[in-house]
Amino acid sequence: MQRIFDRRIACRENKSKALPNGLYTSLPMRKEPWVDISIDIVLGLPRSKRGRDYIFIVVVNFYKIAHFISCHKIDDTTNVTDFFF
Repeated sequence: MQRIFDRRIACRENKSKALPNGLYTSLPMRKEPWVDISIDIVLGLPRSKRGRDYIFIVVVNFYKIAHFISCHKIDDTTNVTDFFF
């Protein structure tokens, strides 16, 4: 048991304090919302009562929330950007 304890102390003393730990470094924190977003479109859904048949998804990474916007397949990009803004 003493040998294992000695190895742990030696390992802790030999770890570098000047260099970051590679994969263990944390990701940079966002300072403003709506800067880092991701979007996706889900097609092939059955029509709703209002005739909408696809979903435009916007994920805001700052808040860790998703917005689901239902749209028509015939909507063009100007309509979708209006929904987005």
